[in-house]
Amino acid sequence: MPKVSVDWVPEFRRGELAELCAATEEAIASGIGFDWVRQPPRKTLEAFWRGVVLIPERTLMIGRLDDTIAGTLQMVRPAANNEAGSFNVILTSFFVAPWARGHGLARGMLREFEDRARRDGFTQVSLDVRETQTAAIALYESFGYTRWGIKGHYARVDNQFIRGFFYTKDLNA
Repeated sequence: MPKVSVDWVPEFRRGELAELCAATEEAIASGIGFDWVRQPPRKTLEAFWRGVVLIPERTLMIGRLDDTIAGTLQMVRPAANNEAGSFNVILTSFFVAPWARGHGLARGMLREFEDRARRDGFTQVSLDVRETQTAAIALYESFGYTRWGIKGHYARVDNQFIRGFFYTKDLNA
């Protein structure tokens, strides 16, 4: 039975950035590149992930399968001046590499995300997803997320528009 684990990453340890970039490249190649459509150069991915851990409102989670980084998500907190929206946290950049699917990693990551959000005092989660991400949509809905909106021109892939679905969840429900 494969070992599944999740960690919140304040900084990268030796080898983690390369593993994360490799998993990201596989996710992009399989069509779930959380906004990337084409494979960017490795330097671009490295800069992206380094930047994520530097942004105070963002917290990075990595998921591992058998001690190898296989997925990620980000928790995006509202800016300090957003008092009216201080109850809501955003889930973004969530993926599991194709080779690691089917072992419960995504479920474990989402569960830990929600637990952390509650511990940090948030009462609502918001997220958006391409309509083509059927496995992600099924996961969110199985966790009680409610679709509240649809955007017709959410993403453009291969010169075709793809709809986007917007979800929310009340963490106190």
